[in-house]
Amino acid sequence: MKNIVILISGGGSNMAAIVRAARDGRWRERYGAQVAAVISNRPDAAGLALARAEGIPTVVVDHREQPSREAFDARLAQEIERHQPWLVAMAGFMRILGDGFVARFAGRMVNVHPSLLPAFPGLDTHRRAIEAGCRFAGATVHRVTADLDHGPILAQAVVPILPADTPETLAERVLSQEHLIYPRAIAGLLATEG
Repeated sequence: MKNIVILISGGGSNMAAIVRAARDGRWRERYGAQVAAVISNRPDAAGLALARAEGIPTVVVDHREQPSREAFDARLAQEIERHQPWLVAMAGFMRILGDGFVARFAGRMVNVHPSLLPAFPGLDTHRRAIEAGCRFAGATVHRVTADLDHGPILAQAVVPILPADTPETLAERVLSQEHLIYPRAIAGLLATEG
């Protein structure tokens, strides 16, 4: 079985989109794949309840309870490995992971980022795009590498920046595209790398 482990920190809307796509797209039958676990670094992440409602095992590795960034990475890696991941999907996971962690899961980690990478890596992407006078923004699904938000691009979606846009209104439209391209990108990996 190709186990997918999803990492979240908040509401879990991208995680929910992946779970729906896995169910509706019959990933288990078509690709021998399943969402095996959802792991959060925040015990109050709303996405954990969504995952539990879908019958998906959940785990919390609270970064605040770990003595160091390296200790957190080691504990998180241990929990991920328990589920024998074929793929680790970061879906609104708001922790920067160390080089050793990334190397451990090299080639098996993907992320969705709310910009048209390589433009605007990191945080505050929508505000930065508006302030730069960009006419378009978007979302990118990419492989995770040691360089933050610079891994090989798997999928992108373009969203126009409207004259009246605020970072919040732009974020809503970009997020709706993330919900479409992230599951498609994972299904594409399952179909081509299975």
